[in-house]
Amino acid sequence: VQLQASGGGLVQAGVSLRLSCSASLRFFSTNAMAWFRQAPGKEREFVAGVSWNGGQTLYADSVKGRSTISRDNAKNTVYLQMDTLKPEDTAVYYCAAARSLTVRVHPSEYDFWGQGTQVTVSS
Repeated sequence: VQLQASGGGLVQAGVSLRLSCSASLRFFSTNAMAWFRQAPGKEREFVAGVSWNGGQTLYADSVKGRSTISRDNAKNTVYLQMDTLKPEDTAVYYCAAARSLTVRVHPSEYDFWGQGTQVTVSS
């Protein structure tokens, strides 16, 4: 099983980024997917999650209103659109898959992880 995250980079505050995560999961369409992030010296935190069919989405308060998670089951890919980026969004972003149809928020509830993509937002 592989999850490949991409789309990170060094950007200025206020711009947008779209992260992508392609999965080699055999039953991708039955996995809830999520994005987590981890900043230096901090614990990994939930950013956004989407249920197996996209019908349920959940966001951390820190990104709510300026981020959108979506998925394309035909392409085995999940996306995170982040707008109006802030310096505090700087972190390594990880995509994760859970053996669950519905969104989970704790890292321990996710079974598969990607390698992470760095997002750095300068002020």
